[in-house]
Amino acid sequence: MSYDARIRHIADGDWDGITALESRAYAALGLSEEPAVLRSRAHASPATCFALALPQRLAGYLLALPYPMFQYPDLSRAEGTTEGTTEGATEGTTEGAADRTVDRTACWIADRTAEGIAVPSRNLHLHDLVIAAPLRGRGLAKRLLRQLTATARAGGYEQISLVAVAGSETFWRANGFAPHHGVVPPGAYGGQAVYMSRPVRADRAEGPKPAGAALRGPAPHDDEGE
Repeated sequence: MSYDARIRHIADGDWDGITALESRAYAALGLSEEPAVLRSRAHASPATCFALALPQRLAGYLLALPYPMFQYPDLSRAEGTTEGTTEGATEGTTEGAADRTVDRTACWIADRTAEGIAVPSRNLHLHDLVIAAPLRGRGLAKRLLRQLTATARAGGYEQISLVAVAGSETFWRANGFAPHHGVVPPGAYGGQAVYMSRPVRADRAEGPKPAGAALRGPAPHDDEGE
């Protein structure tokens, strides 16, 4: 079945399916977002958000958007209404510098996203990646990640960040991400949240596949153990 899945940009008709997948993945963890909040992530950067579609249903999705390093979305607020969060960033001087400049940078981000303009950051934040439960373990999450990495490379991004939740750090380590412990404040994304990043150049060079090409999060709702 995975060979019938296709990657494309998210369409308006995908949101019921995305909302259902997101709720099943995160509601029990207390990390589910309101539909309008979730939608705002994709509206902030449509070119870096993807749907994984089968002929009859949605198989998964990926949401990514530009964010400065050591910042991440507030799960309770839509893009353009508040800044990304860096409270509690305590690891080393780099995170401290980010903490000192967050207010000015984040307010600018809010203004630009409210105007429908993608934030010009060299860091692309992978906010969410979910694969439907019956399709996990088939490499689909890794294929979505490869699509995002190729898109990031073509767009001139230098690194990809994410917040691993619910014990998924092992999966993301296996895919080249390194942790920055102490960046995520306790409770913001659950007790096991770990901020991680990796350079875009770490992958072998390959051109981005066009959205819609046959192919064919971050939480343990992808392809752990592959």
